[in-house]
Amino acid sequence: MSRTPGARKQETHERIVDVAARAIRRQGYAGVGVADVMRDAGLTHGGFYAHFDSRDALLVEALERAGRESGDALTRAVERRKAKGASAFRALVDAYLSNEHLAALETGCPVAALACDMPRQSEAVREASAARVQSLVNAVRSALPPASRAAAGVVAGTLVGALQIARAKGDDADGRAILSAARKTLIHQYDTPDASAG
Repeated sequence: MSRTPGARKQETHERIVDVAARAIRRQGYAGVGVADVMRDAGLTHGGFYAHFDSRDALLVEALERAGRESGDALTRAVERRKAKGASAFRALVDAYLSNEHLAALETGCPVAALACDMPRQSEAVREASAARVQSLVNAVRSALPPASRAAAGVVAGTLVGALQIARAKGDDADGRAILSAARKTLIHQYDTPDASAG
């Protein structure tokens, strides 16, 4: 049975968003050009407007996709660590500040990849960016022990900043040392024996 035109269009749309979601984390907002995304998706530049009203519309969808993908990956990594006995907070910190996440620029957290450029975007892209930041803060808040939940924004900022600085140093011993120090500091400051009960 052949696919309907609507199904083909949806598959094509998803392919474009997938390419853009990787590109936005790899190259930042400015590095996502319509012609490049369409080429990498195996399509012609002219077909772009059959799927999106504007480049900003593509950026919003790409950011939402990137956030969903990286959030799902983080959740899986946290659950694996919790299954081995880690508290929810330790599992989150260990997963976010892992050597694997350091190396995963193209598939990692879009907040860490894009935070410094978020305020410079159009209103629609800024709103989508703010939603991604809030999602990260919410994940941190739910993992923190109840007495520390007011610090969720500070902890989220520390996670993002440590990952950014580590990536700036490189996927090497220096970058990994920054992640290790940040993990130890956060866990020492916020993890408590009853943290898994929160």
